[in-house]
Amino acid sequence: MYMTTTLYRPVGLKELELIEQSGWKLFPPRLQEQPIFYPVMNEEYAIQIARDWNVPAYGAGFVTKFEVNSEYLSKFEVQNVGGAIHNELWVPAEELEEFNAQIVGAIEVTQSFFKED
Repeated sequence: MYMTTTLYRPVGLKELELIEQSGWKLFPPRLQEQPIFYPVMNEEYAIQIARDWNVPAYGAGFVTKFEVNSEYLSKFEVQNVGGAIHNELWVPAEELEEFNAQIVGAIEVTQSFFKED
């Protein structure tokens, strides 16, 4: 058995539906204008993105949590994009299929946020 690392990914409803269609096993391919898949390193940062960016942009935001083979992740440098909690990995879109293959277990939703009327 190998070690795993817990990662988080904030998503909108469309991406969440595609994850559900995969049986909670895969993240969908990136769109043409999305060259990087960026999971984040902690739930607090994922909540910020889901609540503060996805809700205004899409009407809803969700935080997903999943485990990935730590040895595989070691090839990606942690990128800090702001404050102390703003750490993420930059996975090139063409590597997402391999990234998905390294997910251990199911992708789960830990938080949901919706636009208030």
